[in-house]
Amino acid sequence: MFFSNCKTYMTAVLLVLLGSSLALAQKSDGGPVDFSMRSIDGQSVTSESLRGEVVVLAFGASWLPLSRTQLQGIRKLADEYSGRGVAVYFVSTDSEDSKSKNFASDEQLRAFSQKYGLKVTVLRDPDGEVSKKLGIDQLPSIVILDKQGNVVGEPVRGIDPQGNLAGQLAKTLDKIL
Repeated sequence: MFFSNCKTYMTAVLLVLLGSSLALAQKSDGGPVDFSMRSIDGQSVTSESLRGEVVVLAFGASWLPLSRTQLQGIRKLADEYSGRGVAVYFVSTDSEDSKSKNFASDEQLRAFSQKYGLKVTVLRDPDGEVSKKLGIDQLPSIVILDKQGNVVGEPVRGIDPQGNLAGQLAKTLDKIL
């Protein structure tokens, strides 16, 4: 009886491990990831609504000094690639909870965006739900989605100290355009 229960238990453990491995394989294959975020203007942007265009999601936060340098790179990237079918978004991970030390209201994010001349849509990911789905483990980071909504490569972590984000992403973007 013990061996029968042990065998059943081991079979169940193996099935769970196999299922976990398959789930990880599906996530890391660069396939489409479903998500929905709200812009600071109250519009909903979903992964489905972005299908058909190459998308750059630049994750950062207003409280992070590196984001200011990142914003310069995003602005240049958007200027260079907007006419070529690339949609660029800044994704703020600032909290929406006014009691959080990392809180930023939509109005504060608009002011932040305006101060640094950012002319791309600012989206919110305050709980990190989308960040996690896309494999973001540090800020700032960049994720590129192809026209089918597939994640292209690994997230680009950190920033180019020269602020040359367009140069840093050019090879990848040119390949999928």
